[in-house]
Amino acid sequence: MKEKTAYRPLSIGQKLTVLPPGEKVSDERIPLWMERGAFGSGEHETTRNCLEIIEQLDLKKTDRALDLGSGTGILGIAALLLGAGKAWCVDIEQRAIDSCHRNSRLNQVHSQIEHCCGTLETLHECDFDLGLANIYGDILLLVADDLATRIRPGGKLLLSGILWEYNYDVRKRYQDLGYELLENRMHSEFSTLLLQRREI
Repeated sequence: MKEKTAYRPLSIGQKLTVLPPGEKVSDERIPLWMERGAFGSGEHETTRNCLEIIEQLDLKKTDRALDLGSGTGILGIAALLLGAGKAWCVDIEQRAIDSCHRNSRLNQVHSQIEHCCGTLETLHECDFDLGLANIYGDILLLVADDLATRIRPGGKLLLSGILWEYNYDVRKRYQDLGYELLENRMHSEFSTLLLQRREI
């Protein structure tokens, strides 16, 4: 278990600090306890950027979030800690779902999360206020038609894990599906997009 927990606390944005299980936060920041593992604990640039953007979204208890390719559940859990009311975490790997279960309990938000092992097609829910997907650009293109319709008009979609060479194609695809680009962050290798579905 030690290899899953041995990492230094990581302060991200203005509000969150990602911590190993059991470690106490030393200031007024919101603690986000995560096991360290193969599915992400906040150290990758795309995860950090997603967390920075999520904290700026003014989430409300009525908001429903979809975390596609959830891995550890870090983005969905963060959305809940930052004000959302419920999250659906979807991943094709059962090990990722198990990791998300453990982390949701560490952060005492397990009652607010629905876990789904499978693809987006497996999920029957729609009309999400916020969509989160930190997955590769080619996958974001493959699921675009389905994912774009899952977000309510006026809702936001945060996409990351997009290599530079996919940035234009992903951006254009979702814009063609009725989204307005709010932010386009370019990192050392990857990029992050924040989009909003246009009102009908």
